[in-house]
Amino acid sequence: MSSDQVTCNAYEPAKIEPKWQDFWAKNKTFRAVDCDATREKVYVLDMFPYPSGAGLHVGHPEGYTASDIWCRYKRMKGYNVLHAMGWDAFGLPAEQYAVKTGTHPEITTAKNIKTFKRQLEAFGFSFDWDREIRTCDPGYYKWTQWIFSKLFEKGLAYESFQPVNWCPALGTVLANEEVINGRSEVGNYPVERKPIRQWVLKITEYAEKLLEGLEGLEWPEGTLEMQRNWIGRSTGAHVDFLVKGHEGLKITVYTTRPDTLFGATYMVLAPEHELVKKITTEEQRQAVEEYAEAARHKSDMDRTELNKDKTGVFTGAYAIDPVNGREIPVWISDYVLASYGTGAIMAVPEHDTRDFAFAKKFNLPIICVLKPTEAECQAAGVSLEDVLAGKVCWTGDGVHCNSANDQGLDLNGMNLEEAKKAINQWLEEKGVGKATVNFRLRDWLFSRQRYWGEPFPLVHYPDGHVGLVPEEQLPVVLPELEDYKPTENGEPPLARAKEWLKWTDPKTGEVCTRETNTMPQWAGSCWYYLRYIDPHNDKQGWDPEKEKYWMPVDLYVGGAEHAVLHLLYSRFWHHVLYDLGLVSTPEPWKRLIHQGMILGISYKDARGVLVPNDLVEARDGKFFHKETGEELTSLPAKMSKSLKNVVNPDDVIRQYGADAFRLYEMFMGPLREVKPWSTQGVEGVYRFLHRFWRMCIDTDTGALAPQVDDTPLTRDQERLLHQTIKKVSEDIESLSYNTAISQLMVFQNEFSKLEHRNRQALETAILLLSPMAPHICEELWSRFGHQDTLAYHAWPAFDSEKLKVDEVEILVQLNGKPKVRMMVPAQADKEQLLALVHANPEVQALLEGKTLVKEIAVPGRLVGLVVR
Repeated sequence: MSSDQVTCNAYEPAKIEPKWQDFWAKNKTFRAVDCDATREKVYVLDMFPYPSGAGLHVGHPEGYTASDIWCRYKRMKGYNVLHAMGWDAFGLPAEQYAVKTGTHPEITTAKNIKTFKRQLEAFGFSFDWDREIRTCDPGYYKWTQWIFSKLFEKGLAYESFQPVNWCPALGTVLANEEVINGRSEVGNYPVERKPIRQWVLKITEYAEKLLEGLEGLEWPEGTLEMQRNWIGRSTGAHVDFLVKGHEGLKITVYTTRPDTLFGATYMVLAPEHELVKKITTEEQRQAVEEYAEAARHKSDMDRTELNKDKTGVFTGAYAIDPVNGREIPVWISDYVLASYGTGAIMAVPEHDTRDFAFAKKFNLPIICVLKPTEAECQAAGVSLEDVLAGKVCWTGDGVHCNSANDQGLDLNGMNLEEAKKAINQWLEEKGVGKATVNFRLRDWLFSRQRYWGEPFPLVHYPDGHVGLVPEEQLPVVLPELEDYKPTENGEPPLARAKEWLKWTDPKTGEVCTRETNTMPQWAGSCWYYLRYIDPHNDKQGWDPEKEKYWMPVDLYVGGAEHAVLHLLYSRFWHHVLYDLGLVSTPEPWKRLIHQGMILGISYKDARGVLVPNDLVEARDGKFFHKETGEELTSLPAKMSKSLKNVVNPDDVIRQYGADAFRLYEMFMGPLREVKPWSTQGVEGVYRFLHRFWRMCIDTDTGALAPQVDDTPLTRDQERLLHQTIKKVSEDIESLSYNTAISQLMVFQNEFSKLEHRNRQALETAILLLSPMAPHICEELWSRFGHQDTLAYHAWPAFDSEKLKVDEVEILVQLNGKPKVRMMVPAQADKEQLLALVHANPEVQALLEGKTLVKEIAVPGRLVGLVVR
């Protein structure tokens, strides 16, 4: 090992840290060894970043630091660790910048990656940089296209016309976040929902497997629950309602409560439902068409989550309730989506708050079919009479009422399970419905009308069918364009590449047209953990033997904002690959950890309005608006450019060093919790590192401190050392880094006071601190005379015998009152304890002239004496 000394005697991270970062890079210290049969593997994965133009802020490195500590610890425990980094490089911001400036997205992305990588390297993260990937490289997306080909061959990809946000004025498709109240964020132009040809993946075919696969995963319960809810398995029934006056025409609904069919008093279709035009009467047609047109300009979120005031229009048609023959009106309303369920619902307003509000607004009938008890009504603050009369909505359970017909169906008096069983059986016997397992999960819209994304390996033949580009012609590389906008008629930007579009089938000679949609950003991130295993293989996406050795991922660290879609989509791809025999594990990630968000500090005025930080000044410990002079209140808030409360890690590292930064972010509190940033807190751990340095090094000479020698440890010093080894080891294993750092601070505080500091004990402390503050520890390790990096030195082990104390202090009580404290052997049993207490002169004086009635001994804690 090169042992070039940095020229500093005091602790100077600006000199120490670049030295060791350079050493690790030159020596490839953290290179993972594939298929090493001599060591157990550990595969640690970070959610790789999208390289935005803003670079990192102080919240980004938290997860990377947490995983890096665990990796460094595991290497020292003898594991073969794979820890790599790459870039989720396709994305909308680079394309938007290209549209505005003409700069190719690849140029912007490469520049941003350079900034991100520089920042990550400054932290000393122990990545195997030889495995670096970027999803926009043709050598990477060749295999993204190959995986899509497998999905296509398996029948899991299909074309469909799906609504998108189309802005005629801008001539482009907009993402949901670019649409505000039905208008474009840029220019404030009207936006409409326009059906466009899209590619869709049949993730619904894997709904059951994705649900079952969650069992046994070591994930946060909240994330597991979000996955379950998104998949949304439910049991119910599909029920057919005939349409009056339209022979053979039926509206099918899915309901989880077929037992409440007798309470259905109207139906609602999505405005875009295929039957709307067929069943609408001439009298209602204009109103229906105007309403449907207005709905086209709303996003799904506007129509559902943000839709507080229910609206709708009667179609003029009536459906026939199959259980009682009742004619019920058919309405359209934008709160029902064609993409969810069957695009139609039966409304039972007495037992659903949304349907109740709609029925009240439009004066529709309300029928109670679930009768609660008097006690249940009283607890809910309503009267039974009002419930039965339909005056108040009852969403609780109850026994069925008003639920019988003359065709052998009588649910009255039944509970939920009995009624469900009876109604499902009746529906199937009559051929008007069927018990069904349904999923909330929808098929995955898998195409974008963008330039900066993976081209599909698909071609359209003259006869209309779609085929795959042969594997030997992959990757299908993005063509060069001058204009990155969609065409004037809304076709994707790739439609502008006229020569690129032409593809000739090598077998038939047919001239075909390439697919012009591109894949979404999700595509590259669905399988990147597999490419880390074998990043330079141009013959395969990954070598099967390497995959079998490294998978599954042992620890996955990332933000909770990806708790649903990324995890679900990636698991779907992995399940398909598993079914095809291309991976060896059914699930990709065994253990998942979410780091908590790090908040910035913001300020608000008396009205609660947030004030940008550059308009705030501090005076005498208080904060004031620079322009108005108003006193402001500080509060934690999410870091954002608009509030100007983003803290740049470059500035922190420049002032305090990467080790102080790493240590502070882990010391702020439990890893999984939300925490506010404080630069004063960085100052605190920075001072700790200075003290740790001075505990070992003479700051006048740069050599070992004169107190460092081979003087044997006392019993107490030895106990503290082994307590520290035990505590730090257990805390790092469980990712409880804040308490591990606290224990090291206790050790440093005690050993810094000693006139004789045992050399071996200090070396042990350096090893224990090294996963969290690697630069200072490598430097100290070399100054202690070691020629090898400590990155693979054996992790210290504690001796449980040395944790034991020789003596403990106990309390002697007399008639329940504390009287004497005394030291006794830690291992003394009850008899020994009582003998020692009775031999104590203070106790003897207390007992003089008194009769001992009772004595209680609790070894290691107290002795209670009762006298009279």
